[in-house]
Amino acid sequence: MSYKIEEIEGIGPSYAEKLATAGITTTDDLITQCATPAGRKTTAETTGITTSTLLTFTNKADLMRVKGVGSEYSDLLEASGVDTVKELRTRNATNLTTKLAEVNAEKNLTRTVPSETVVTGWIEAAKTMDTTITY
Repeated sequence: MSYKIEEIEGIGPSYAEKLATAGITTTDDLITQCATPAGRKTTAETTGITTSTLLTFTNKADLMRVKGVGSEYSDLLEASGVDTVKELRTRNATNLTTKLAEVNAEKNLTRTVPSETVVTGWIEAAKTMDTTITY
């Protein structure tokens, strides 16, 4: 599922405008262009956005590919130590659900914390997805 680039937490109008100069207006565009170190470098040169910031945004877009993980949950997952689909597929649902609740209690990133059933679904979905980002 592709989202408008502005739906990624941290991408406001200024970053969105810079990304648009590189033809990036959706999460799919971002993943396509910034999945590799070379792609991030080229995009950084075009947009003036650092490669590390582009990687952060790309990781969030990667998580948003999982059904049910939008911008809020991608932030919560990242804050909980899960920043890519590849990382998500290795997690234990019970432990991750507990960690999500702890992090959300501290940082208040989402209105609700996903249930263990939902987290299990994310993990299972991640296991079926291709890895898109290289480092």
